[in-house]
Amino acid sequence: MDFKNVDDVIKKLEESDYISSKELATVVFLAYANNKPILVEGPAGVGKTELAKAVSTSLGRELIRLQCYEGLDEAKALYEWEYAKQLLYTQMVKEKIHDVIAGTKGLAGAVDKIAEQEDAFFSERFIQPRPLLQAISSEKPVVLLIDEVDKSDPEFEAFLLELLSDFQVSIPELGTITAKTIPFVLLTSNNYRDMSDALKRRCIHLYLDYPDRDREIEIVKLKIPGIEDKLTENLIDAIRNIRDLDLKKKPCISETLDWAKALISLQVKDLSPKIVKETLNVICKYRSDADLVKRKIRDVM
Repeated sequence: MDFKNVDDVIKKLEESDYISSKELATVVFLAYANNKPILVEGPAGVGKTELAKAVSTSLGRELIRLQCYEGLDEAKALYEWEYAKQLLYTQMVKEKIHDVIAGTKGLAGAVDKIAEQEDAFFSERFIQPRPLLQAISSEKPVVLLIDEVDKSDPEFEAFLLELLSDFQVSIPELGTITAKTIPFVLLTSNNYRDMSDALKRRCIHLYLDYPDRDREIEIVKLKIPGIEDKLTENLIDAIRNIRDLDLKKKPCISETLDWAKALISLQVKDLSPKIVKETLNVICKYRSDADLVKRKIRDVM
């Protein structure tokens, strides 16, 4: 499967339960057509990771995900040597050492002869691939999600540049490994820190914000079939008013959906100040936020 044009992207993403805007679909199509990574920035919970999942489903490709965090290094993201396996092989071939060094003169000659066999122990058979190496080693094209890249260290971000520009990585013992197939790459950022200009130059930028009222209603109806129109509209109006308050963490789309499911579980047909107060724990993750919403309940409703 592939993306034929922008409208086809919108159609396929919607079939994968992802409501797309024209701008978003245009970015996805251009990235697909030109083998460019997408850097998706925006508040937590607005659907950045879900976009990668929807693209994966739409294209019929495997999704490979690298979750970034402080202290992540290339060994954890790219590959690890299986030292135990190397040791096992060493034990198995000990008796062959005499054959290898036969005819050599002196210790230096023996060492040189053994050194000629290094490739047998530093080869791909002893590598345990991690997400980045898995993505470029795959025989079939995949979707590579580098999630929350802003939480990684600047050194790791610099390491990514070779992958994002040339779709290749360098392993000291093996040399440069070039992608067998070009992955569709999406990087997400919650603006924990600013990304470097070098990384941004290699990507098409996409900013996802909270959706407008009509689109959020559409998302709720898509994700929760059968929810009543009146409850959906009241719910969305309330959540949008809550986002306008000076909160430590504004409720995102995923919390909108959680709240809708909670109200359905409670068999709520109409939203009231009393119901909002009783279910605030679903959407407010800090006590100070919940207290503020309770004090401003008339503004919310």
